[in-house]
Amino acid sequence: MPRIPLKTGKADVPAEHHHLVDGVMEVFGAVRGPFGVLLHSPGMAELLLPLVPFVREKSVVDDLPRMLGVLAMVRERAAKYVWGAQVGYARRVHVPEPLIDLIRSQGDTSGLPQEQRDVIDYARQLARTNRCDQALFDRLHAAHGTQWMVEMTGSMNFYGFLCGMTNAFDVPVTEGLDRLPE
Repeated sequence: MPRIPLKTGKADVPAEHHHLVDGVMEVFGAVRGPFGVLLHSPGMAELLLPLVPFVREKSVVDDLPRMLGVLAMVRERAAKYVWGAQVGYARRVHVPEPLIDLIRSQGDTSGLPQEQRDVIDYARQLARTNRCDQALFDRLHAAHGTQWMVEMTGSMNFYGFLCGMTNAFDVPVTEGLDRLPE
């Protein structure tokens, strides 16, 4: 049960913030998850909402590496709601189920192609220690460049932020979403 009442629509916010609910509806189709919490701070919600379409549609980072990084970050943060929502999105952008399963189980990445292994390991290191190995950073940077590194790191940490919001407020997992092991 959530620790605060979650916002679910225009009836839950003053009229001057109805445009924010419209924006959330446009991006997600419903007000739920972290934005059910964030709408308690309309200014914060208004600043954060544009990051979702940027990360999904305008970033230089392709869907597969971005989603591997996001899922690995979310898994390390044990954020049940964000995990379920992001697995659903990962499936829509055709992330292979074995990769989702590996991240869900926090499995060994050594059998993966180096690119996939590096992205997952990068997210795991950042989530666990707020640092990463220099050699790992250098490989990713050499392969993709500075803008890619900034956008990949920002994307993973944006979803890490959402994990903190949903975990702190005990946002429940929506029925039908993928679930983390207990």
